[in-house]
Amino acid sequence: MSKNTLGITQKQQRKFNHTLAAMVIPISFQNFMIAMVSTSDAIMLGFLEQEALSAVSLAGQVTFILNLCITVLVQGTTMLAAQYWGKGEKNTVEMIRALAIKYAIIVATLFLICTFIFPKQIMGLLSNELALIERGAVYLRIAGFSYLPFGLSQIYLCIMKNSGKTAKSTVIGSSSMILNIVFNIIFIFGIFGIPGMGIQGAAIATVLAACIQFVWTLNESKKQNSIKIKIFYILHTNKIIQKDFKRYTLPIVGNYFFWGGGVTIFSAIIGHLGNDAVAASSLVNIVRNTLACVSKGLGTAGVILVGNELGKNNIGLAKQYAKHSVKLAAIIGVVTCVLLILIRPLIIQFANLTETATEYLSGMLLICSYYMIAGSINNMVIGGIFCAGGKSKFGCICDGIVLWLIVMPAALLAAFYFKLPILAVYFILCLDECIKIPIVFWYYRKYTW
Repeated sequence: MSKNTLGITQKQQRKFNHTLAAMVIPISFQNFMIAMVSTSDAIMLGFLEQEALSAVSLAGQVTFILNLCITVLVQGTTMLAAQYWGKGEKNTVEMIRALAIKYAIIVATLFLICTFIFPKQIMGLLSNELALIERGAVYLRIAGFSYLPFGLSQIYLCIMKNSGKTAKSTVIGSSSMILNIVFNIIFIFGIFGIPGMGIQGAAIATVLAACIQFVWTLNESKKQNSIKIKIFYILHTNKIIQKDFKRYTLPIVGNYFFWGGGVTIFSAIIGHLGNDAVAASSLVNIVRNTLACVSKGLGTAGVILVGNELGKNNIGLAKQYAKHSVKLAAIIGVVTCVLLILIRPLIIQFANLTETATEYLSGMLLICSYYMIAGSINNMVIGGIFCAGGKSKFGCICDGIVLWLIVMPAALLAAFYFKLPILAVYFILCLDECIKIPIVFWYYRKYTW
């Protein structure tokens, strides 16, 4: 049977492409719907005033950190579950899910307590402007109640993707996001006799949507042939599974700690440069996250597909799938870069910002365009292939060196010592993905993952 340049037979490539498309399309659509919630928050609050947009954007960094913690659990669950599902061990997958749920409950509860009791102190770390601190604290105190149902539902949606129910998990996740957008309209502006509540309305919408998603996933788990939630497994952890889970997730914790901590300091630096800088950066982040949905979906699918083959001990085929995935990631990165440049004038035209913030927005969008290519490749290689092979420790080391020893010190010096223009500081903050590319490919080509 003939093989292509990647060493995959035509039948294998057709199977891979079909399976990849079947996973990437719904996962990317779900990522898109998540991004659309942030977009709707920004657009709707932006109609009220720029300050509301800036405050909620900064407060959203707390949700971002929680999402990182949940993502760590999801990644660990994905890596382990993909391999055990490939072996046909459904009972073990249920144990893995129960362990992830236990950790999710602990993490989400801690975040709820902190945001309810210390919202102003948390906002004070992200900005020195009193108005942003006060308004962001209002959002945090309410939105914190969404953390627990959100975290638990994400764990189950992850298991659904690993057990052949990717489309159904996407329906649940996307429906929740649509409800969030509808609730935003109702509670932010006030319709159907409900008074407009602005920032408080955005937070209430988030809580309601998260609770509905959790109830839906709970009902789904009770259906026949579904991965069950077993209280016994939650209360009594299998020591072997726990050891495996920690072996996979601890490096990811380090990776996301370094990367997520860097992104949070990124936001804090921008937050201390003024309301205009915060508003512009917030809109750029929304656009970037929206356009990056496909590359993130590709990375998630890569973990599952490569992980399944590794679980079956098909090492050669896993390597060929990895090569094909990297090529696709590079193509998607270039496409999103070009698309961002093309839609930049439209974004600037419709942004409801001050003149200064609009100037920042224009420059930040151009800077962000090159970031899309490197980010797409790194999502696939670090977040997908390396994690599937159990080498998530590499991402931890890479981010630790690049972000914390190079980019962050340079950005802090540029912003507060040399007092360089805001766009120069932003350019430095966006260098991390590009710096990682040569290091990532050097390690990838060793094939020790």
